[in-house]
Amino acid sequence: MSDSLTVSPTSDPRRVRAADGSVLTVPAGWALLPPGDAGLTRRVKAAGPSWTVVEKKGRKIFSRGVWAPEAHITAAQAALEAERATPAYARRREADVRRREREQAEYEVDFANAVLRFLAFAPSFMPQAKLLAVAVSAHATPVGSGTVARTERIPIERRAEAAVIAWMRHQTTAYDNLSIARVKGARREVRRELAEVSRAVLDLHRREGGHPVAACPLCKALARLGPGQSS
Repeated sequence: MSDSLTVSPTSDPRRVRAADGSVLTVPAGWALLPPGDAGLTRRVKAAGPSWTVVEKKGRKIFSRGVWAPEAHITAAQAALEAERATPAYARRREADVRRREREQAEYEVDFANAVLRFLAFAPSFMPQAKLLAVAVSAHATPVGSGTVARTERIPIERRAEAAVIAWMRHQTTAYDNLSIARVKGARREVRRELAEVSRAVLDLHRREGGHPVAACPLCKALARLGPGQSS
């Protein structure tokens, strides 16, 4: 069986499990191409049959590489290395890096502004709003951070809201030190309860009028940051 398949690993490194549950033995002459080089992986898959190995852990899916004929992998590596050695490729790479840096900088600004819109703090609390927006954006927007800010599945307004609540969970509550029962749904329930607390704290800053700053967990967390700091 040598079709292009998506499979999962087993305890035997040369045996995999197909979608229908059957266990397959990797064909002779095949090798495992490790994950990490998307360009090489695309070429190997385009060259012929392959088995893509993925492993699901919780809600996340991790790539474990691609099984394919070793000759296809070797040929694709040689062709790609030759292409990447050319001046034209180097120029494209430099242009891509500059473009990604520009897009990242623009997204950081857009995201911080989305955070400010969600916060909607009263004018007297605008300095705190700006400091919080910078802190949340710096934490949530880096490429590869794995935070909700990096997903495109929901609007940026919802990403901003979720990122603020997540930041406050770690910075203004005792969440990181809580002992949570290993029961399905327990951690989700704790997060829900803490989110309600965080929303109530945010509401204090959405209207004019004093509140006890010394007892406000958000004001204390922002004071720890200091001017111009984000973590």
